[in-house]
Amino acid sequence: MNSRWVLHDEHPQVPRMMELINVPRVIAQILLNRGVSTFDDARYFLKPTLDDLHSPFLMEDMDLAVERIADAIERKEHIMVFGDYDVDGTTATTLLYLTIKLLTDHISSYIPNRLKDGYGLSIEGLEEARSRGVTLILAVDCGITANAEVDQAREMGIDVVIIDHHVPGETLPKGVAILNPKRDDCGYPFKELCGVGLAYKVAQALAEHVGLPENAVYTHMDLVALGTTADIVPLRDENRVLTKYGLDMMQQTHKSGLLALLDVAGLREKELSTGHMLFMLAPRINAAGRMGDATRVVDLLTTEDQREAADLAKELNEENLRRRKEDTLTFEAARDVVEKDPFLREAKGLVLDSDTWHPGIIGIVASRMVEAFNRPVVMISTAGERGRGSARTVGDFHLYNAIKECSDLLVQFGGHHHAAGLSIEKDRIEDFRQKFHEVVAARATPADFVPRLEIDSVIELDEVTPRMVKLMKMLGPFGPANHHPVLVTRNLSLVGSTRIIGAEKKHLKFRVRQHNRVMDAIGFGMADYADRVNDSRDQLDLAYTLEENTFRGETSLQLRIKDIKTASV
Repeated sequence: MNSRWVLHDEHPQVPRMMELINVPRVIAQILLNRGVSTFDDARYFLKPTLDDLHSPFLMEDMDLAVERIADAIERKEHIMVFGDYDVDGTTATTLLYLTIKLLTDHISSYIPNRLKDGYGLSIEGLEEARSRGVTLILAVDCGITANAEVDQAREMGIDVVIIDHHVPGETLPKGVAILNPKRDDCGYPFKELCGVGLAYKVAQALAEHVGLPENAVYTHMDLVALGTTADIVPLRDENRVLTKYGLDMMQQTHKSGLLALLDVAGLREKELSTGHMLFMLAPRINAAGRMGDATRVVDLLTTEDQREAADLAKELNEENLRRRKEDTLTFEAARDVVEKDPFLREAKGLVLDSDTWHPGIIGIVASRMVEAFNRPVVMISTAGERGRGSARTVGDFHLYNAIKECSDLLVQFGGHHHAAGLSIEKDRIEDFRQKFHEVVAARATPADFVPRLEIDSVIELDEVTPRMVKLMKMLGPFGPANHHPVLVTRNLSLVGSTRIIGAEKKHLKFRVRQHNRVMDAIGFGMADYADRVNDSRDQLDLAYTLEENTFRGETSLQLRIKDIKTASV
C-alpha cells in the first residue's frame, strides 16, 4: 500500500493498433507500453516461434568453444561442467551435462559448496578437477572474473571455457573461449541471457556441429524456463521465447526429478506459470545451496530413477521448510535489533550483522527487512573468518552505487541497482555501518523510498471480457521487463463487507461493483486494511492484475489487488 502510482499516458496510436491487429483498447495500450507498435512486432510478441531465436554462432568465441568441446569428446578427454549453486547455475550445469552425456561417458559435474568454497571457480574446485583427470572445464554461470583461477587451471594442464552472463572485468580471463554477450567485442544481438540460456546456446551449437538431432537439446527447454525465471533476468527477446516454450515443455516434462519436484510443490496438475517457477520451485532448489550441498540438485535433475527423484525432492522440500523457519527467526532477530538501537532506528541505510545468521539466507531476510523498514538494508553474517553480506534496496534507490562509495571499507563487492553482495573484515563493519548511512542520506531523495507501481491503463469493469482475458494471457510469460499488466479501476463500491481469510488471517477478500458489473477482489497480506476499505465503501480505487481463480472445480475471474486508494488516504 501507499505506493506511487505511475500511470502510462494513453498512446495516440491506440486506435490504429486496435484496427491493425484487431484487439481491444486495453490490449493495444499494453502492447504500446511495451514498445510493440507494428504488425511484425505484435506477431513476435504474441506468437513467437523458435525460428525467432538467434543463431548461437553469432556469439563471440562460440566456434572456438564448440570445437574444443568436440575435440575433447573425440579424444575421450574428461570434461567437467563447473556450475554455481543457485537455480540458474544448477539448471545450466544439468543442461550441458545431459547434452554432452549423449556424446561421451567422460563427463562429470561440480557444484561448489557455498560455505566451504564460496562462489565461482576456486582452487578447491580445480584440485578436484585434477584429481578426476579433467582436461577441460566448462565454467557455467561463473568464471568471467576468475583470471587467477583460469591461469592456475592452465598451469595444471586444464583448459577452461567460460560460459557466463555476469559483467566482465577490465581484463578477460585467458580461457580457450569466453562466451558472454556482455563482452565489449561481442556482437550477439541479445545481451540479457542468463547462465542456463547461454548453456542452451552452447548445446544448440554443439548439436549442430556434431549432428545431434534438434530435439536432443529442445527437450531441455524446461530447465531453461526454470533457470531464466529464477534468475530474474528481463523477460524480453530471447528470454521470453525460451521461457514461453520452456513452460510448455515443463508442462509435459519426462524428467523424473522435475516431476518429483512438481509433486512436492503441489503443481503436478496445474497450468504452470512463471510465478510457479519463481515462488514454488526455485525456493526448493535454492534451499539446497543455501542450507547444504547443491550437488543434490544436479543429482535430482539428472536421475532417471523415480524413487531416487522422489527421495531427493522430499529432501529439498524439507530443506526449504527448514530454511523458511530460519528466515523467520533471523528476520525477527534483525527487526528487534533495529527497534532497540537508537542509531539504527533513525539510520537512512541499515547495516546489520550477527555471527548466528546463516549466510545462505541473509539475502532473503534483507528483502523482508526492506519491506518492514522501507530502507536499503545490508545483512552481514560474521560466522566465518570474514563478514559476508547481502544487500537489497527500496524504490528507485541505486544500491550498487551506494555500496561502491563505501568500497574502501570492503574486501570485495558486486551487484546491480536492486541487489548486491559483499565481503568485509569484521573490524570494518562499524565504520561501514556509519558510512553506508551517510551515503544513503546524502544520495537518496524522498521519492526513492516510495515504491513505484506502474499502471498500464485505467479501465472500466465492463471492459473485462473473456476475449480480453484470453489476449491478456498471450502477453505472457510475465516477469522483469514484461510485468503482469497492472490496471486501475476508479470509483468502485464495496458490495457487502470485507472478509479476512487464510490460515493466518492475513488476506483480504471482498466484492466490488461499478455500474452493473460485480467482481471478486483479493489482497494477499492486506488484512490490516479491512477497516479502511469498509469505511470508504463507495470511494475505492483499485490497482490490480486480472487472474483466474479455480475453486472446487469452478474457474472465475478476480482482481488481484496490488494497491488500494481510499477516501481516507
